[in-house]
Amino acid sequence: MTKPAKKDSTKYGKAAQKSVEKEMHDFKRGKAVSGPNKKKVTDPKQAIAIGLSKARKKGAKMPTKPK
Repeated sequence: MTKPAKKDSTKYGKAAQKSVEKEMHDFKRGKAVSGPNKKKVTDPKQAIAIGLSKARKKGAKMPTKPK
């Protein structure tokens, strides 16, 4: 019996992943900032959201933002 071909079900592309990794790196070192006021990011979920937002602006492969 053969296994069915694996479908590419990746949700985010490599560019989006790199953007989030960079933002989390900055967050862990206390250098992540948010918004025009440059307020310090204090929540890891917020850092991920910022990374995804930056990836969207660059045109990385990812699903549309939930409404």
